[in-house]
Amino acid sequence: MQQNIQYLQKNLVLIGGGHSHVIALKMLAMNALRGVQITLITEFSDTPYSGMLPGHIAGFYTRDECHIDLRKLANFAQAQLYIDSVIGIDLQKNQVICRNRPHVSFDLLSIDIGSTPAIISVPGATEYAIPAKPVGKLLENWYELIKRIEQNPQKSVNIGIVGGGAGGVELALSMWGNLKQYHSTNFSIDLFGRDRNLLSHHHPSVGNWLRRVLIQRDVKLHLGETVCQVAPSEDIERFNVVCESGLEVKCDYVFWVTQASAPQWLAATGITTDERGFILVNDKLQSVSHSQVFAAGDIATMKNHPRPKAGVFAVRQGKPLFENLRRSLLGKTLKNYQPQQDYLSLIGTGDKMAIATRGWLTLPPHKLLWLWKDYIDRKFMKRFSDLPEISNAKLTIQNFLTPNSSLLTPNSYLPCSGCGSKVGGNILERVLQRIQKEQAVIETEDENKDIIIGLKYPDDAAVVKVPTGKVMVQTIDYFTSLINDSYIFGQIAVNHCLSDIFAMGAIPQTVLALATIPYGTSSTIEETLFQLLSGAVKQLNQAGVSLIGGHTIQGESLAFGLSCNGLADENQLLRKSGMQCDQVLILTKALGTGTLFAAQMRRQVKAVWIDRAVKSMLLSNQAASLCFLQYGATACTDITGFGLIGHLLEMVKASQIGVTLKFDNIPILDGARETVEKGIVSSLYPENSKAASYITNSQEFKFHYNYPLLFDPQTSGGLLASVSREQADDCLKKLKELGYEQARIIGQVVKEEGIKLF
Repeated sequence: MQQNIQYLQKNLVLIGGGHSHVIALKMLAMNALRGVQITLITEFSDTPYSGMLPGHIAGFYTRDECHIDLRKLANFAQAQLYIDSVIGIDLQKNQVICRNRPHVSFDLLSIDIGSTPAIISVPGATEYAIPAKPVGKLLENWYELIKRIEQNPQKSVNIGIVGGGAGGVELALSMWGNLKQYHSTNFSIDLFGRDRNLLSHHHPSVGNWLRRVLIQRDVKLHLGETVCQVAPSEDIERFNVVCESGLEVKCDYVFWVTQASAPQWLAATGITTDERGFILVNDKLQSVSHSQVFAAGDIATMKNHPRPKAGVFAVRQGKPLFENLRRSLLGKTLKNYQPQQDYLSLIGTGDKMAIATRGWLTLPPHKLLWLWKDYIDRKFMKRFSDLPEISNAKLTIQNFLTPNSSLLTPNSYLPCSGCGSKVGGNILERVLQRIQKEQAVIETEDENKDIIIGLKYPDDAAVVKVPTGKVMVQTIDYFTSLINDSYIFGQIAVNHCLSDIFAMGAIPQTVLALATIPYGTSSTIEETLFQLLSGAVKQLNQAGVSLIGGHTIQGESLAFGLSCNGLADENQLLRKSGMQCDQVLILTKALGTGTLFAAQMRRQVKAVWIDRAVKSMLLSNQAASLCFLQYGATACTDITGFGLIGHLLEMVKASQIGVTLKFDNIPILDGARETVEKGIVSSLYPENSKAASYITNSQEFKFHYNYPLLFDPQTSGGLLASVSREQADDCLKKLKELGYEQARIIGQVVKEEGIKLF
């Protein structure tokens, strides 16, 4: 019997990476609740800090400087990170409904998704205007605008901004500052405001000062104008901004920064909202209608203390939100929170000056005010870039899974080893029923007539018939999760495990699954297993492969693998021994997953690097295998744990031939060079690097920044195949059409044994 039990008992789900949530998540990391699994669901892997966003558009901050890395923060908090859009919430079943993944169950839910500009009621605005949120889309269009000006600086650009509040004014001033200082003078900005005064919710002096600044910058002000339509003009590249007064202005880009609104799906949840659709919460930041739901930031309206939708309130709500989430999970009395009445606003003017206002007091633009604002903003961001080190004892998953004594009951059991560590039969049955209902898990099994006994039967083992004239190809792989999303991990693991079948030129038919699920209550185990198998089944169905059985156990960390069976004609197998002289070598995916995920463990990697690595790992090798067969490949292997050189060396030895590699042609994942330069490598790297003795000229390249990546172990890496010179270009073109954007010809097969770089 284990004396130190590790047990997941509660699911805390956070929707949105807003200011309140990032503060609460960091505080949850610093004050870990044992037995609580935290899941953050967000559309993007980083989140912008509103205080620095205008400065970024003005050119004063890089994108990284004004975005909080949610992958790093989630990793620090030992939280699951799901990158997806939420489209609904089932408050009867306590499930979050996502666009691209299975429903996510929760015991406690917190929502901090900000707001969106209200553009739906204006004809053409949805189709032709660029909303200020989500910020990612705003920035994409801003970067496109900058690129357009750089490519054709002589052509004038007309920018329209709809919204005379703080957001619209700051956007206009920031764009003016960037374009004037760094790019062009051949532009114009038109600002439309429904009210006759700018920033009508502030003291009149604020609007008056900003009006003077805008006029000095030649920004054309259209105040007291209500935009009623955005429509294409006779010039196909431009749009007409039409106002109720009859005013029409032609613009190349129209940015929409109007009054905030709530997403439409929120109304269908049944949660109580205010008249504008925002979640109505009490003084504890708890929904007035559903006690299991909390909300903060712009998406929430405090019933007793309504405040403007401003970032300062979201930041201030972070700490009380954390405190009440913690108290709710522990069954303690919640604390009241009363927001401040007035708040300080520092509004940048796009030229490293700022205006300060609080209540009736307004200070005109000044450099010192900008320095003050810059100091405050950088100090806030430093809280999330310089995350404190936690001792190894604290960082181990066991401590986050150990039950809190207040959550245990007298009848709690210690988890056993041996066969007693299996996941319960009732749990497994419920999970399979849920998967069959949502994703038709046995669809391929029904279509495969060679399966005599499979997953839908209660027998002790699966029975599969091998067709006459075919050979069976078998492989197995199993490893612990490298990403804190069991659904995505399930997909990656399937791609990785099936790659051995694809590398042999075989067609996978059936798989047996082996899963280790972290200790927990039946509900938490069921949720983890459901997410894991849902991801696995999604990939298996796409590959036309049947899941016919498996085994589950409980353990300290999530792990998954498959025993895979495939069929092939014996004379069409792709083997490592098939390389022939004068062929070329084609690699289908970039290298670098080993160092990138090693860096993620150390919180020294950018979220976007992991995003792109995950995208690569989610790309199956199935189409590449069929492509190589079509273009006459004679040898193939998949690049996985032993790295490029390790697996290539197996081909060289088996074929009794040599290869030369064009070093600069080897594709590398974004960020991998940077992490290797920091000395961050996988724990398997030292063993893999021993293969360097077979590189005949390794001394010439050993100090090159790409060199360590030759030995980097890959998860769900690409295929490496030898193809004739005559077929190589057509094969490479086809691979790129199939989605293997990083596919490259990286070398050629030669007579002299060994591996040589050039």
